Parts: sequence; C-alpha cells; structure tokens
Amino acid sequence: MIAIVDYGAGNLRSIKRAIEAGGARAEITADPARVRGAQRVVLPGVGAAGAAMERLSESGMDGAVKEVAESGRPLLGICLGMQLLFDHQEEGPTRGLNLLGGEVRALPPERKVPHMGWNRVEFRSPSPLGSAGDGPYFYFVHSYYAHVERPSDIAAVTSYGLSFPSVIVRDNIWGTQFHPEKSGEGGLALIRAWLRSGEDDSVDQARP
Repeated sequence: MIAIVDYGAGNLRSIKRAIEAGGARAEITADPARVRGAQRVVLPGVGAAGAAMERLSESGMDGAVKEVAESGRPLLGICLGMQLLFDHQEEGPTRGLNLLGGEVRALPPERKVPHMGWNRVEFRSPSPLGSAGDGPYFYFVHSYYAHVERPSDIAAVTSYGLSFPSVIVRDNIWGTQFHPEKSGEGGLALIRAWLRSGEDDSVDQARP
C-alpha cells in the first residue's frame, strides 16, 4: 500500500489517480499508523510551510514520515512536500523535517512569484527519475526553492531567475519541486518510475 499523507495541504485525489494509473494501490490517510505501515509514502503539499509543519506536528505525521524515511522505504515529496524534507524554511521562518541537508529560500523578487506554469527540467546525472541530459517540461507552482548542501542530492535543475533544484534523489528519499500529477504523460511516467524504484539496483531499468 502507498500512503498519501493527508494534512490538509495537497492535490490528494490527483496524486492518487496518478499512482493508480501507474498500476499501484494508493490510500489517502490522516492516520500516522497507516503511514508507518505503508510500503511507500507520498508527502504532497501546497500552501505555507509554517502551517503545514504545524498540522504535521499536531497529528503526529511528522514522526511517522521520519520513521518511513529512516527505515529505507521510498518517500516522495512533491512541491511543498519536497521543501519540507529540509530544515530551515525562510517562509515563516519555520523548521522542516530535516531529512536532507539544506534550507528553503524565497525565489528572486525580480521574477514574478509564484513561479507558475510549465518549465524545463534538466537532469544533471543518471537517476531513477531521468537520464542525464534529458530536458522534459513539468508543471510548477511555487514561491520558494531548496538550497541543497550536498550537490550529489540534486538530480535535476530548473531556471527561473536562478538555477534551483527541481528533482532531489538521495537513496530512498526523493522530491520534485514541480507537480507530476499535473504534468501530463511526462508526470505519469515519472510516477511510474518512482513506483518501480527500489525493486533492484539497476538505474537503467527504473528510468521513465
């Protein structure tokens, strides 16, 4: 079972449909016990980081998500969900889950915010979510971006006033700054790749 974390901040039904289109069973849940028992977990999110972390903490979901990540089971953060994988969040300010090293900063003020619409995602190195040199387009809606401590965690980047990480991959913890569930066939292919990840050690067989 794949658990989609319900803390009142995400396109939950769209994500559920995308996962089911990939051939897997998904459940939207606000129960930390269900998240702890899941084979894979999706942490979605739209809105403000401070309010999101408050809801996760009050429900006990913050601890459940951390346990999943530390157990080695696949965890996918989407948009705000990816940003919450880091610690310091400039928005608020507040603190995230601190599963990855880095902080979340505001996009440059000289660009229109939020960054909304289709933009190119350039894969920098081979990963289960894409091949080096690929440049597909995905759908973004965000005002903040992750500043990552370990360059090796950055699987892909996107340009919008600056170059920011749009795909993060570190072992079982992955994140997309864009919304794959809103990104057409390319987004569905990416979700299918995530669903296959961890089944073996072959990057080639896990690519979209």
